[in-house]
Amino acid sequence: MMRVVTAILALCLSFCAAETCTDPVISPSSYTTTDALISSETVFIVELSLACANGAQSVALYADVNGKQFPVTRGQDVGKYQVSWSVPHKQASSGTYQVKFFDEESYSTLRKAQRNNEDVDAIKPLFSVNVDHRGAWIGPWVSTEVLAALIGIAVYYLAYSTKSAIQA
Repeated sequence: MMRVVTAILALCLSFCAAETCTDPVISPSSYTTTDALISSETVFIVELSLACANGAQSVALYADVNGKQFPVTRGQDVGKYQVSWSVPHKQASSGTYQVKFFDEESYSTLRKAQRNNEDVDAIKPLFSVNVDHRGAWIGPWVSTEVLAALIGIAVYYLAYSTKSAIQA
């Protein structure tokens, strides 16, 4: 009886385990927040299509951005993945962000290296994607209210000066 339960459990685990991808071919696209006036944080979204040479379709992926890890969600379509994260606008400087993608095996190696304070740069990701962020626009340097008030004061001064010159 115990052997049957063990065999069934092993069979279930083999179906639940994610596949390993060999020679990945990716087609990425990305989005970053460009307007800081309408949002409180800068959002980064990376979507990609993944095709593996060995035909793996249920690959579990994890993303690493500047030492922070994020889970990668699988889309409804086969081979579609997405990862997203957000940071305050002041911390999201413009530039290129490298997003490293790891499969389960390399991700566990990465987490182990982090726990043991080992060199994480030595761990090779499955693939990586560069996300270009141009920065978020925080609005004009001078608000429209201040500009309107300055123009109003200038018009009033010109009108008052002209009136004084005519009456003199």
